[in-house]
Amino acid sequence: MTTHPSDTDKPRALTPALVLGVLGVVYGDIGTSPLYALRAALLHFSDDGLEHWEILGILSLIIWSLILTVTVKYVVFILRADNRGEGGILALMALAQRNVESPQAKWYVALIGIVGACLFFGDGIITPAISVLSAVEGLKVVDDAFDKAVIPIAVVILLGLFFAQFRGTSSIGKVFGPICAVWFLVLGVLGLIEIALNPSVLAALSPHYAVQFCLAYRLLAFVAFGSVVLAVTGAEALYADMGHFGRAPIRWAWLWLVLPALMLNYLGQGALIMSTPGALENPFFLLAPEWLRLPMVFLATAATIIASQAMISGAYTIARQCVQLGFIPRLEVRHTSETEEGQIYMPQVNTLLLIGVLILVLAFHTSDNLAAAYGIAVTGTFVCTSCLAMIVFRRQFGWAWPLVVGVFGPLLLLDLLFFASNVLKIPQGGYVPLVLGAGLFAMMTTWHRGRELLFARFRQDGLPLKSFIARLPQSRTIRVPGTAVFMTSQADFLPGALLHNLKHNKVLHERVIFVTVTNEGIPAVPAERRREVEELSPNIHRVFLRYGFQESPNIPKELEALKEVGIPFEPMQTSYFLGRETVVAAAVPKMSRWRQWLFTIMSRNAVPATEFFRIPSDRVVELGVRVAI
Repeated sequence: MTTHPSDTDKPRALTPALVLGVLGVVYGDIGTSPLYALRAALLHFSDDGLEHWEILGILSLIIWSLILTVTVKYVVFILRADNRGEGGILALMALAQRNVESPQAKWYVALIGIVGACLFFGDGIITPAISVLSAVEGLKVVDDAFDKAVIPIAVVILLGLFFAQFRGTSSIGKVFGPICAVWFLVLGVLGLIEIALNPSVLAALSPHYAVQFCLAYRLLAFVAFGSVVLAVTGAEALYADMGHFGRAPIRWAWLWLVLPALMLNYLGQGALIMSTPGALENPFFLLAPEWLRLPMVFLATAATIIASQAMISGAYTIARQCVQLGFIPRLEVRHTSETEEGQIYMPQVNTLLLIGVLILVLAFHTSDNLAAAYGIAVTGTFVCTSCLAMIVFRRQFGWAWPLVVGVFGPLLLLDLLFFASNVLKIPQGGYVPLVLGAGLFAMMTTWHRGRELLFARFRQDGLPLKSFIARLPQSRTIRVPGTAVFMTSQADFLPGALLHNLKHNKVLHERVIFVTVTNEGIPAVPAERRREVEELSPNIHRVFLRYGFQESPNIPKELEALKEVGIPFEPMQTSYFLGRETVVAAAVPKMSRWRQWLFTIMSRNAVPATEFFRIPSDRVVELGVRVAI
């Protein structure tokens, strides 16, 4: 069996603080699913009243979805496939790419990862909208007078949530865990009380009722799967947030607290509907005694804010990974913590998410309507994760194909069933994440292809660096004091900025450093591999800087460290030369006109290299060049 990359990593101790952190960050989304999941599934069959066996059938489907999709697939298997401690769809994609050889296979793997990332952003917009709406709708159970106030209150909460993002999550993160711990305990206790009043609901634990329900309803049961999947939304967070906490706390919290609490609450809601059919109006809040309903609204709102915060933070992480892996242009990244590299704020992403969330709330009005839009993004990500996991477990862990198919085949079929049932919801709102995902997919593939063509043009038109170095002693180039740093993506070719500097200024600095930044398919590059320095000629060096997809480059900081290898570097005597490319259409374009237009727009709106690489703006010289692709 192939050695797992994280086998050498020191496992983190299982502490109460870590478990509380897991509850607050990882399980916020799936923990708020009881607010709407069971009701949405039962509404398909409520026109002529609900019979007990129908309620037991839906409950059984929900419970076994939690067991198979979350417990077996993610907790038991997927959490093993970490990329040096990090998880998530793009980390899994990078791991799968390292285990395939042909360029074509690597591109197909990349496409799966891109699709999963695009769908994740679709999920990231819907989650805050449906979660906050479903919580605030509890006010209608307290008093009908609150009916018209639901939308304004939800909008105010969402505005406050997004406007507070620039402060970072560290200051409020400390209370996330305890609030979610109280949330799950209350879920379990309320469900347990109702189960004690109607213990016959425990029959839903048997998969027999799920099978019986599917055989009885067939097509309608297939339709209901689109709502049943709402109970497992947020399962991807178990894997995506593994790098923050490690797999042990995530597994422990799920098996010993989250899963029992969710199952008890769903069973309690089912027992309440069996005894009081009118409770279908809002079984979650009606499960609580009347005196507790208003506090439950406040607690649910807090839990949904936490769930939304986790999804927003995840969107920042995925967006930065996309930038580092070369799928989208450079975006502004602000670090909100002096100690935690992963705590970041991305203004452009935050603004786009806020606009999308507000549009959904104002367009769909209720959580029931939004439930139609929810699900297709989640299930699409499930399918992508299963496909990538089959590659990783075959190549990385050395599993035989029969074992891979035997384990992941049924899980993939369940994912495909969930996805197919959600496709039926496209006319009612499922088009939202699909349209968003398709737009993002077009942007990512266009940017990736455009950069490939751009680099190919650089190599075609560029002067080999070795040729320049060889001719330099014979040239009469005037050398001036100071250090010149030339940023170049093509390490073996002379940067266009240097050629333009020689052409117009006819001088070369006393010390020259060519810097090439490369991004690797691992979360973080070890310090000993960060820098690679090569002396090309006296006072002329080539420096390779390597970063992982969870890291943000800091060029001046790394160059100052060159003093350790005997290369003098004075920040105030250093000038950075960068080329700013203007893309124009070639005589025979290699991209369609609309892709060229999109690539040009994305290039113009990318964050300047000076800001992205943290280069002092007063030390930068930018030289423009037109590139035809």
